[in-house]
Amino acid sequence: MAELTPQDMAAKLLATGFERSGPSAATLSDPIADTPMVVTLDQLRPYDHDPRVTRNPAYAEIKASIRERGLDAPPAITRRPGEAHYIIRNGGNTRLAILRELWSETKEERFFRIACVFRPWPARGEIVALTGHLAENELRGGLTFIERALGIEQAREFYEQESGQALSQSELARRLTADGYPVPQSHISRMNDAVRYLLPAIPTLLYGGLGRHQVDRLAVLRKACERTWERRALGRTVTVDFATLFQDVLTQFDTQPDDFSPQRVQDELVGQMAELLEADYDTLALEINDSESRQRALTSEPAAPTPPAAPVVPADPPPPVSAPQQPPASSVPRDTTPVAPSAPAATPPASPEAPEDQHGEREERLQGHIVTPAPTTERLQSIQRMVADQLGDKLPDFEADALRAIPVQVGGLYPISDVWYVEPGLDVPDRLRVHIAQFAREIGEEAAVGDHIEASVGGIGFVCAAPVVGQAKALPAFARAVLTLLHVLSAAPPSANGLDRARLADELAALLHGRGGSATRLSDAALVKLFRLLRLARRLLDLEAGVASQDS
Repeated sequence: MAELTPQDMAAKLLATGFERSGPSAATLSDPIADTPMVVTLDQLRPYDHDPRVTRNPAYAEIKASIRERGLDAPPAITRRPGEAHYIIRNGGNTRLAILRELWSETKEERFFRIACVFRPWPARGEIVALTGHLAENELRGGLTFIERALGIEQAREFYEQESGQALSQSELARRLTADGYPVPQSHISRMNDAVRYLLPAIPTLLYGGLGRHQVDRLAVLRKACERTWERRALGRTVTVDFATLFQDVLTQFDTQPDDFSPQRVQDELVGQMAELLEADYDTLALEINDSESRQRALTSEPAAPTPPAAPVVPADPPPPVSAPQQPPASSVPRDTTPVAPSAPAATPPASPEAPEDQHGEREERLQGHIVTPAPTTERLQSIQRMVADQLGDKLPDFEADALRAIPVQVGGLYPISDVWYVEPGLDVPDRLRVHIAQFAREIGEEAAVGDHIEASVGGIGFVCAAPVVGQAKALPAFARAVLTLLHVLSAAPPSANGLDRARLADELAALLHGRGGSATRLSDAALVKLFRLLRLARRLLDLEAGVASQDS
């Protein structure tokens, strides 16, 4: 090999070096595992789907703490694939806003450069981020009801994009629970009503912190008024629809929560409805209040049974005197008194010192609610309790619920507080017929055909004076369907009248659950009366057939 000359060495040293043939990376790729890093405020952005819209109520306290001590824990950050800026991963948008304020006020470097924990963007990134922010906000200051509702609606959109199909409320509740943010289905229903019907009219009130109970009151009021409107507006020409009327009335009360009164909303709404429907205000208000009470009874969760209170022993007990014996609460008739009761008292839980006769009557009342016994085991009950605890549900207690009565209340000549139980004083054919006829008459009055119902000393207690063909055709479809249903229930033989029994098969679904529009269905009060009528009719037929039915 020839020796290199100084000239050759110089030429090699001055030769052009290796050059990159491919593109150079502008930034490094994100870590694939949780990694501590320091970022600046310029690199960090708040989460754009943060459910919190209003200022955190603890904002001032958090700011004072950060000013004095800095951040107690590094916030978790992440970054969507392909984006330049980092975002807060779960909670922390309030702290980020405070850091920006403190940097603007002090220019201290500790508020500009932040120690964070980077977590990679997961496969279900948007859903994980949103549910994380919802849960974190609940822990760090809470959300208003409407903020939580809007967050749930945003989560619904993400879930539907993920699955490619619409979700029911129960399925949405299940998925939120699986992702660490449990919300009962009943709450989701109220949130949906608030976003759809209330937010356009009262945004200031809702963002000001209107609570769930007042939102529930407005939602129940809207549904009760809507049912009354649809029933009374049938066949009338009105200048406005109910949705527009409700929005116009509610908008007038868009103030701060401290100044808000649901009763004033109801008074104004009922007043305008009475004027448009040419109805009496007091009659309309009573009808709406009745419907509102039914709605609350059917949608509210049953109260947990109250444990027996410990007896209070006075310091200086008086000498013993013979006190009159109080009748047990379970012996008070529920629907046999022609006058509405002043206030039905709840049956108190039995204490160990309760008299034997009271225990006997409670046991009799409990057996009166059992149609057929439901077999179970301690292990099955234990599993059911465990599942209910995990889902945040309340496991029904049959004995407690039965002794408190089926939670429903309907007014009338014979008020109903228990659909199933038949009191001993009512359990005779003549009394049963009187009640059955009255319930049939009240159901008919809802469709303005109460005059066609006549009491009877035979059969199940009533007969229908069916109209002739010409009169029947003049009746509205709803009235004709109600009258046909009562005519069939009365067990009357088919006759040459204007009621087409064959057509009832097509009208029954709309009458009972509202297929085809809620204006063609029975109200909640009438439906409960129909259930009670059927229960009493079955008992009447059993008595007359000589069957000692055990379900009485």
